[in-house]
Amino acid sequence: MSEPGPSVCVALTTCPDEGTARRIAAALVDERLAACVNIVPDLTSIYRWEGAVETAPECLLIVKTRRELLEDLRRRLAALHPYEIPELVALPVEGGSPTYLKWVVEETGSAT
Repeated sequence: MSEPGPSVCVALTTCPDEGTARRIAAALVDERLAACVNIVPDLTSIYRWEGAVETAPECLLIVKTRRELLEDLRRRLAALHPYEIPELVALPVEGGSPTYLKWVVEETGSAT
């Protein structure tokens, strides 16, 4: 394992279906808010909403980005997402391939 990436993090969000997940993932990569987004289909989420325990099928998006883009990512998710309160949880990268981490930083830079 390498030293932590200077600014790389993994952000997680869920979507109600694969079509929504693909649309959001493509927008985030196209807009350089993410270097890569993995879509994990067929999850079941159990959560409390408005006083009741709910169960729903969802897709998980695993977003590779930079910490300094999280606020822009949050705003973009709010605009793109059908949920009233879209999930956004960011985890710091504590190690990994230096060349991969460099790629994430490069791909989330300004469009040239």
